Amino acid sequence: MTESPKWSRRRLLAAGGIGLLGLATAGPALLQSFSGAAEPLGPQWFCGPYQGGPVLDTQGTPITLPHCPVTLSWRDWRPAAWERTWVYRCRFDAPPAERLFLDIGAVLTSSAVFLNGQRLGGRIGGYLPYTLELSRLLGPQDNELVVVVDGQWQQNVPPNRPHARNPSAIDFYQPAGMYRPTRLRAEPALYVRDVFARPMDVLDEGRRRVEVTTGLNTTRPPAEPVTVSAELLDGERVLAAVSTRTRLTAPGEHQVRLTLSGLAGIRLWDVEEPQLYRVRVRVHGGAERTVRIGFRDARFREDGFYLNGRRLQLFGLNRHQWYPYTGGAMPDRVQRKDAEILRGELGCNMVRCSHYPQSEAFLDACDELGLLVWEEAPGWDYLGDVVWRARSRRDVRDMVLRDRNHPSIIIWGTRLNETGEDAKLYTVTDEIAQRLDGTRPTSGAVRYMRREAKRARAYASARRSQDVFAYNDYSDPRTGLQPPRADLPYLVTEAVGAMIGPGHYRRTDAAHLQSTQALLHAAAHDAAASDPEYCGLLGWCAFDYPSSWKHSIDGMKWAGVCDFFRIPKLGAAFYRAQRDPAREAIAEPGFYWDFGKPLPEHGPGRNALIYSNCDTLTMALDHGPPRELRQDHERFPHLRFPPFRADLEFRGHRPVELRLDGYLGGRLAITRRFSADRSADRLEAVCDDSELRADGADASRLVLRAVDRFGAQRTHASGDVLLESTGPVRIVGDNPFPIGRTGGAGAVWLRTMAGEPGPITVRARHHLLGSATVRLRAR
Repeated sequence: MTESPKWSRRRLLAAGGIGLLGLATAGPALLQSFSGAAEPLGPQWFCGPYQGGPVLDTQGTPITLPHCPVTLSWRDWRPAAWERTWVYRCRFDAPPAERLFLDIGAVLTSSAVFLNGQRLGGRIGGYLPYTLELSRLLGPQDNELVVVVDGQWQQNVPPNRPHARNPSAIDFYQPAGMYRPTRLRAEPALYVRDVFARPMDVLDEGRRRVEVTTGLNTTRPPAEPVTVSAELLDGERVLAAVSTRTRLTAPGEHQVRLTLSGLAGIRLWDVEEPQLYRVRVRVHGGAERTVRIGFRDARFREDGFYLNGRRLQLFGLNRHQWYPYTGGAMPDRVQRKDAEILRGELGCNMVRCSHYPQSEAFLDACDELGLLVWEEAPGWDYLGDVVWRARSRRDVRDMVLRDRNHPSIIIWGTRLNETGEDAKLYTVTDEIAQRLDGTRPTSGAVRYMRREAKRARAYASARRSQDVFAYNDYSDPRTGLQPPRADLPYLVTEAVGAMIGPGHYRRTDAAHLQSTQALLHAAAHDAAASDPEYCGLLGWCAFDYPSSWKHSIDGMKWAGVCDFFRIPKLGAAFYRAQRDPAREAIAEPGFYWDFGKPLPEHGPGRNALIYSNCDTLTMALDHGPPRELRQDHERFPHLRFPPFRADLEFRGHRPVELRLDGYLGGRLAITRRFSADRSADRLEAVCDDSELRADGADASRLVLRAVDRFGAQRTHASGDVLLESTGPVRIVGDNPFPIGRTGGAGAVWLRTMAGEPGPITVRARHHLLGSATVRLRAR
């Protein structure tokens, strides 16, 4: 089901005209077909601003999906650039299939779709997918597909709020465009439209089962009953199978339910071992659909969160989906990388998708990595009129339908972020989630404890006992958090952010302000670990993001423990040090080892913190004797790995080299060295990947850093880095890159060219730091 934007008749006729052309900003794209052995299609996409009349008169160059129609930088975004109407178009030959569907991942802010001059449908709202069948208007060759995108601010669209022309009306920018994947999907006349595979009683081997609900769709009912089967697969090995015969008596939708049982020996999905299985549903005659699932039991209780029967302290961060240069329009590989950073580099076991449903590729990576997810419908501190609320109910429905097979998702945010109580609306959104899923609790983060407590208590009395009270706690964590609710499971969904301490953390800020960030996050998690009635805490936030709301500077919120380029700041040191030492020993200073402006003249100070998961940490200066450091149990009594304190204040001679040795079980596990001598500083360039797909959309991050001789971050770099490339690659980002303005660290992305495989070389040069080269390959 789709909802269409309210275009004027003149606008509709103009947008639907055959022969639309556009201005382009990227290389050719593949519109992929997902129908078993069907071949990918390769039409040319074009994009340009709508300028009135029946056609656009300039073709320009082709673009790549996903796509943002304007060029953005790493700060100072200008909403006026994208707040207009855009036209995307392509031509393609129809594949050999009985039915053809267009799956649109998401478009900001609303869109209308036309095929061969006829309007098919569209959607108002920018964070969830919709599907249109093309078969009725499809020709065998030279079909023209047109998507008209309205990027203008629309107040009656969640999460938007009043002040329609004010880009600061909510806390994050929303650049326009077809910013998520769009695909063609070929299907037979009878196809499997949807599969919901719901593991039940997973901790009881005797009762463990998968309840499979399958949606079938047909244009012509078969004369005979059809056989529908479901299989549980571990790789290609069939663990269980069941089938049934059913008669389809009319065209349209039909539901079939099957139960897979006899599942002894199943391995549970866990944050440490995220075991995944597949459920494949087949209809005799060739139609099939496969989904991934995991067997896990996730429960919020008044005494904490329990995963598979054991208590697990939730430890994580909030994530926005925005990137430099492209807004949200990054390919799957880049979306997945965020999950890898959160789980692998920062040691989080949970992420909150704030404040809207995020990329399916990101959620797939969470399933595979064991990263628990809070997912919520679009919303931020505002409830609109009747139309607005109807769209919010639709968003909850579509969110649950899209993502209910993901084992990583453990809670639905059906109450919109920081909105007031509305029992009528939220009773309905809860009921929608329970009707469509029924395996997860529902919640929504509130901001004002005193105002909400009484209302929430009355509201909760009519709800299920598993529902969770979620609170955005911006108390100063150094003096403690708000006490947990005794009558409901309690989760802190935001803390620290831009509200506590300096409010912003840039590498160009004073070093002592940057050091404060790790301390505040450590204090918040220590407070949350002090009482088992806290299910856990999700700090604000993982990555810097674009905003002109309160506490923003240069059009950015600098509250991330990683910067906008996803490069860890000093604030990330605390998170890295809470990782399991069996996987990697960590020793991360909460300061820069450097002296002189803009850094402290007399060193990091008497109470400098070093974040480590080692049993013992020693420190040596200028090859002198090592001194054993003491963990700061006084200030952080509840952390598994409290930071170590070091006296690093110097009034006379300032040492040049700092050495840290970390020990686990009496054995040396890690050595880190840092130099205050700037004469050997160099430029470092590292690419996240060594191979990319030559499809014109795939991309990988190229990180540029100024480092000392040992590879430790410098912040004082000046000037620019010039990038020179050879091979089939486009550099997405500023070139030359202004490394002086970003505090000595930043990134661009390397994007392939469609149908052009081959080796890629990128050389980075700086007038003082020298050069660095990366090599990769497009296949």
